[in-house]
Amino acid sequence: MAVVHSRFAPLDLPEKDIFSFIFERNRPICTENHTIFQDADTDKAYSYADVRRLAQGFGQGLKAKFQWRNGEVLSLFAANSIDIPAVMLGALWAGGIFSPINPGYTVGELVNQLNDSRPRAIVTQLQLLETVKESLNIAKMSKTIIILLGDERDPTGRVPHFTSVRNISGSTRYQPAKVDPKNDTALLVYSSGTTGKPKGVKLSHYNVTSNISQLQPGDQEYLTWNGSKTCGDIPLPKSGCGDRVLVCAPLFHIYGLTKSIINPLYTGTTAIVMVRFEIEKWCALVQKHSITFSYLVPPIVLLLCKHPVVSSYDLSSIRMANSGAAPLSQGMIESCLKRTGIRVKQSYGMTETCPTVFNQTWDDWNNPIGSAGQLLPNVEAKICPPSISEIPTASDDLEPEGLPQGEVGELYVRGPNVFLGYHNNPIATADCLSPTGWYRTGDVGYIDARRTLFITDRVKELIKYNGFQVAPAELEGYLLDHPLVNNCAVVGIQSEALSTEVPMAYIILKSGAKAANKEQAESIIQWLNSRVAGHKKLRGGIKFVSEIPKSASGKILRRVLKEWAKAEGSKGSAMGAEVVRARL
Repeated sequence: MAVVHSRFAPLDLPEKDIFSFIFERNRPICTENHTIFQDADTDKAYSYADVRRLAQGFGQGLKAKFQWRNGEVLSLFAANSIDIPAVMLGALWAGGIFSPINPGYTVGELVNQLNDSRPRAIVTQLQLLETVKESLNIAKMSKTIIILLGDERDPTGRVPHFTSVRNISGSTRYQPAKVDPKNDTALLVYSSGTTGKPKGVKLSHYNVTSNISQLQPGDQEYLTWNGSKTCGDIPLPKSGCGDRVLVCAPLFHIYGLTKSIINPLYTGTTAIVMVRFEIEKWCALVQKHSITFSYLVPPIVLLLCKHPVVSSYDLSSIRMANSGAAPLSQGMIESCLKRTGIRVKQSYGMTETCPTVFNQTWDDWNNPIGSAGQLLPNVEAKICPPSISEIPTASDDLEPEGLPQGEVGELYVRGPNVFLGYHNNPIATADCLSPTGWYRTGDVGYIDARRTLFITDRVKELIKYNGFQVAPAELEGYLLDHPLVNNCAVVGIQSEALSTEVPMAYIILKSGAKAANKEQAESIIQWLNSRVAGHKKLRGGIKFVSEIPKSASGKILRRVLKEWAKAEGSKGSAMGAEVVRARL
């Protein structure tokens, strides 16, 4: 099985800019006054018509006040807000590139991204204004490029709100920009940077609209503004209601941008937008709004399985949930279903694929449980021998032959949703994207006879024990089934005694468990070691911690954990409780 093709028929993908793709359609997807975005805290809402009007007005304002030109960057440095869709679409209407930034960044981190993208304007919130001003000063950029969004205005009146950036002259000369959908960048989204400085991923209009279209068959087609469609035994929304999506993913991430902004506008569903995720608030909002769908990440699914507050709320309105960012174990999916009744399907992708390439359909969400689903229409994939180098380099073969069906290896994909390349970084682009469009994902897994993908780990995260490769995610899946373990992360540490890498686990105990002690650690180690092959045993031991460092998208920051382990090795137990080693 060299190259795998989708079981779905190829789609005739439109070559349109994102604004036209959403708003200029043969027939309306919903009524003009239908609510698309609603603030979870204030209940302030924007209708389909509101978003289009605000976006066009802002786009015209950018041309009138900033003399906006095609290809100029508009950065966003803000927490989740229902103003973001209009700001993003307004920038695209004007021919701009929309580039979101993590609002949790420090001044130094923000400066790095500003220096790389060099935005023509930056949109932020009042509470982040001083951080932006300081960063612009260091980057030697004018503070006159700042624009605000949200309910708070600048008390000095010097920084305009996005609703006041408009064409006050009434001139009709400001028309939507003409763009080349396949070759012009629409989104400049920076990767998480877990393997170094973040890289700007260039996504074209065609990349984005293709992925939205690819997700319709068997998935997004069941999310409707009037609650009119379902499949199998999955219930329709309650009578008189359409689908309502609870947005808890950060909108600066590709997962949030496409799933929580563009998808609702394209399908007509109502998105209830949280500023940030909190488990009890999430549950309360599901109950209050009769939420039918939500995009999740594994840490949230884990909370649904284990947090005591979940039992206090009625979550039965949820028809389906989708988890991305990292693989879920079969045990966790089954536990979530048993406790909450929530079906959790999975999808697989990354920023470079806009983001989805494999997806479980609604009628196949539990067949088999734990898979990342099937290949989207118009996408090709192959499993190849893992590269010798853990970080892609130009010397690697980017077009290797595929392995036979069922064998584990590194995933390569090619399709209309694969990115254009990295901004200002042709070397990094050449390291992972072949001349014929094959993208080396860096993820390890296999594809079965049903053309279903199972991800087992990342190439760079594999632990190499005496020549054997050990997948941290597999060991984490086992540990999460232990009755005392609330959360965990496994990394490889260098053993001087064995002259090889060995697996080590960082563990958060469940509330109510006895205080962490050596006997507990040894018990967990022996419990795990009895369930795995010899080369997978926790020879690096266990350390109990109060938190596991994770990125905004929910991925474990193994680099940080390895730094902790290195510091502990050189300074004893400076990081806290001692590491308990395995008795083998």
